[in-house]
Amino acid sequence: MELQGQAAIVTGGASGLGGATAEMLAKAGAKVAIFDMNSDMGEAKAAEIGGTFFKVNVTDEDAVATAIADAEGVHGKARILVNCAGIGPPAKVVSREGAALPLDSFAGVINVNLLGSFNVLSKFAAALHKADPIGEERGVIINTASVAAFDGQIGQAAYAASKGGIVGMTLPIARELARYGIRVMTIAPGLFLTPLLASLPEEAQTSLGAQVPFPSRLGDPSEYAKMVGAIIDNPMLNGETIRIDGAIRMAPK
Repeated sequence: MELQGQAAIVTGGASGLGGATAEMLAKAGAKVAIFDMNSDMGEAKAAEIGGTFFKVNVTDEDAVATAIADAEGVHGKARILVNCAGIGPPAKVVSREGAALPLDSFAGVINVNLLGSFNVLSKFAAALHKADPIGEERGVIINTASVAAFDGQIGQAAYAASKGGIVGMTLPIARELARYGIRVMTIAPGLFLTPLLASLPEEAQTSLGAQVPFPSRLGDPSEYAKMVGAIIDNPMLNGETIRIDGAIRMAPK
């Protein structure tokens, strides 16, 4: 699908992987709507790329449906969705004091990462499935998982479960939406220089990057965005999860 003139939605688009994706799409000529909870950063990013910002909680069904409709009113029917919104606070199942991880903490990560991604993609697909096709397809959905879905570390039970759920739903949703010409893909990034890792001391960043076989560094968010662009461009990419990780396989801790 050609990006020029197409409307796109990026959740978590105020910064990090989502921010880089929003920039890439805008530079390629897409009309970008950023869905994020951080109003200051979201407004700034939208102004920077010539897009539009909507403050959206991805777990809120009504808010997501309204934002998709409002974005359509500004940019036209969105053909591209990239889900980057997510959280990942580490927490062990049993703490050092011997206490079990509160269920609310586990559920909170699942709610944002997995249910939030499904909430946005389902509303997006419902709004798109009857639109006129562009060539042989109507649009593409790209979700963000993580290498933690495959080799999650100690303290990542909730995060790994949420990302594993995203991987698991990719193929069945792609099969279902195939009749409408809507592709569904997932990207599983490794260690990338997101705001969370960028807040670490440089020594810690270098140490983490050295764990990556090649290139031995943290990934740049622009490299994630390049993968998004490649998926959009290639119509045969559908129903698959692509690791983008420099060949890293995470150790237990």
